[in-house]
Amino acid sequence: MRFKVIAVGRIKESGIRAAVDDYAKRLGHYAQVAEVEVKDGTPIQVSQAIFKAVGPRDHIIALTIDGTMRSSEELAARIDVLANRAVDVAFLIGGADGLPADIASKAAETLSFSRMTFPHRIARLMLMEQLYRAMTIRKGEPYHHG
Repeated sequence: MRFKVIAVGRIKESGIRAAVDDYAKRLGHYAQVAEVEVKDGTPIQVSQAIFKAVGPRDHIIALTIDGTMRSSEELAARIDVLANRAVDVAFLIGGADGLPADIASKAAETLSFSRMTFPHRIARLMLMEQLYRAMTIRKGEPYHHG
């Protein structure tokens, strides 16, 4: 299974960067993980950069405030379905203004962590942790219960 996290903006805070890298490393035991950071700009520039980063086999999941909320177990089950379809999964995280409307509308599905708004770098950390948690749930490993 391959995950791609396409995010608008860079993580500048060293503590958050270290935590994202830690979860990416852990997740790497279960799946291939790639992070693609695109430069913030006008909605057109951001859309072009994101579309360039998305691959032809990618099942696109956009993180949006009004997306589908899932428990960790539900996310693990959804990942099972996608793994069985043998697709790569690209998660899209917007910048300060969220994702451009044309990007969100072209996503196969949406995901929301909360109706609250989070900075993109925190959303990326939460996504990486939840992907790692989902993989441990799929494997029946103890992390999820800790």
